[in-house]
Amino acid sequence: MKVSCLQVNLAKGLSIVSRAVASRSTLPVLGNVLLATDQGRLKIAATNLELAVTCWIGAKVDEEGSTTVPARVLGDFVNSLPPEHINMELNIRTQTLHLKCARYDANIKGIDAQEFPIIPTIGDGKRISVEPDILREMIEQVTFAAATDESRPVLTGVSAKFDKDKVAFAAADGFRLSVRTATLSNPVDQPINVIVASKALQEVARVSGDQEDPIEIAVTENRSQVLFKLTNIEIVSQLIDGTFPDVTRIIPESHATRTVVNTSELQNAVKASSVFARESMNNVRLQVSPANEMGGGKITITATSAESGDNVGDVDATIDGAPVEIAFNARYLADVLNAVRAPQIAIETSSPASPGVFKAVGRDDFIHVIMPMHVK
Repeated sequence: MKVSCLQVNLAKGLSIVSRAVASRSTLPVLGNVLLATDQGRLKIAATNLELAVTCWIGAKVDEEGSTTVPARVLGDFVNSLPPEHINMELNIRTQTLHLKCARYDANIKGIDAQEFPIIPTIGDGKRISVEPDILREMIEQVTFAAATDESRPVLTGVSAKFDKDKVAFAAADGFRLSVRTATLSNPVDQPINVIVASKALQEVARVSGDQEDPIEIAVTENRSQVLFKLTNIEIVSQLIDGTFPDVTRIIPESHATRTVVNTSELQNAVKASSVFARESMNNVRLQVSPANEMGGGKITITATSAESGDNVGDVDATIDGAPVEIAFNARYLADVLNAVRAPQIAIETSSPASPGVFKAVGRDDFIHVIMPMHVK
C-alpha cells in the first residue's frame, strides 16, 4: 500500500471512527483502525463488534493495499503533524506503516488487515431515507432519556418504528419517557420495529453535521443489525433484542392543569434551583398558581438544602386548571427544556403523584413524560 492524503482529512477521518475503537478487548486488532485503498480513496474503519464506523477520504493511491494500526498511536501522531501532505507506505512483510509529513517520519507497527472483522455494507435492498436535520433532531430529543444502566438492555436503546410515511423514536429509563415523531418523504412498504442502541444513534448525530443528502437506513434481513449510510460515512450497529415497553400506556390521556411557560425563563429558574437541589436528591418543586385578583398565573420554582440554604424563583405562566404543587428531578427538567426546541413549553399535570407531560407549544411531534418525586 502506498498512498498520500492531506493531514486535515486523515485527522478528521480518524476522529469520525474513533468512538468505535474497542477500549478493552481480548482481540488486539479491535484496538486498531483499518486503513485500506478503495476505488481511488482511503477507507478508514473501526469496530468494537457492537458498533462499526467507516469513512472515506480523498487520497492519491499509488499502490493498492490495506493494514490495521493502533488507533490511539496513529491518531495522536497525525494530530501533532502540520497541515500538509502525509505519505504512507506499508512494508507488507513486517506490517509496518511508514508515515512521512514535512520533516516528520514515523514507523507504526500494525496487524494484518485479514484479521480485521468484516463490516456489513448497505446493499441494494430496501432503504429508508430521512433528512439529516430531522434525524439529528429526533436523536437529540430522545437519546438523553435512554437508560445508562445495563441491567435492562432494552432501555439502553431507542425504539424505532417505521410505518407507511411515519417514523417514531422513543426512549425511556424508568423515570422518564421521550417520544419524537416525523413524516417520511418516501413511505416504507412494510412496518419496521427495531431497538437501536442509543450510543449508535448519538454517533449518527455526531458525524452528520455536514450531511446535506438524506441519510439512508437499512435493517439486515435477519434483523440483527441496522446500517446508516451518509455521503462518505457508514455506521453499522447491532440491534438490541427484546420488547420495548408500550409507550402509549405510559403517557397520561388526561390532565387537570395545563401550564404554558416561556422555555428559556423556566430553564434559567431550574438552573438556579439546581444549585441547591443537588444536595437534596436533586429535588425541585414547582408550585403552579393560576391567575386571580392578586395577579397573573405563575410557576414558583423552589429548592431547599439543609446544608446550603434555599431559593425561590417565579416565572410568569398561562395556566388552565387547578393549582398544583409537584416535584421533579432537576436534571430531568433541565434535559427536557434543553431538548424541546420551542419558545414555549406546555406542562400537563393531574396531581402531585401523577406523571408530568411536557410538550412543545405549536408542534405535536414531541412528548416527554417525567415521573414526579415524592413531596412531603
